[in-house]
Amino acid sequence: MTDAVRTLYGYFRSSAAYRVRIALALKALPYAQAPVSLIAAEQRSAAFLALNPQGLVPALLDQGVLLTQSLAICEYLDEAYPDTAPLLPAGAVARARVRAAAQLIACDIHPLNNLRVLNFLKTELAQPEAARQHWYRHWLEQGFAALETQLAGHAGAYCFGDVPTLADICLLPQVYNARRFDVSMAAYPQLEAIAERLQALPAFAAAHPSLQPDAV
Repeated sequence: MTDAVRTLYGYFRSSAAYRVRIALALKALPYAQAPVSLIAAEQRSAAFLALNPQGLVPALLDQGVLLTQSLAICEYLDEAYPDTAPLLPAGAVARARVRAAAQLIACDIHPLNNLRVLNFLKTELAQPEAARQHWYRHWLEQGFAALETQLAGHAGAYCFGDVPTLADICLLPQVYNARRFDVSMAAYPQLEAIAERLQALPAFAAAHPSLQPDAV
């Protein structure tokens, strides 16, 4: 535990932690990082399980309150610190659309392709590398195809208009993952263009995995 008012427990390549880093940067909220190595299984340590019984990152300690689940953390930050960079638009319909896009990524694509699922396919189900890559591409391509269509008519510079939202916070880390696993973005030109514009924004650029203290 650090003495900072705000501490983020995460891993540099975790998509979920990446989302929270972007949200904190957009909100201009200072924080300390407490790296939790997923490769070394530190998320399963007794010390971390005492913080988050799920054994997952991220976890955010803010003003003495511990929060988990990246989308819940991002919405908490939006509600607790409403004066800077709102992450959700005004209006019930617009907010529902942003949440739907964010959840398409965070709830439908990412959970099927995260490290613990890929490790389970390898160790428990004895799936070879080619099969695991096919699994990864299938779920990502299915989700991205739906999102490419879903954003048609709503996107501007970013997923919904010309101001980044929670949907963009989820999109860029997932595009980063796609590129890591050599998934072509050619079929998703709108998503690729949005991701390029997002990466040029200081808050999104600063959250990049390669710039984190535990990056290897």
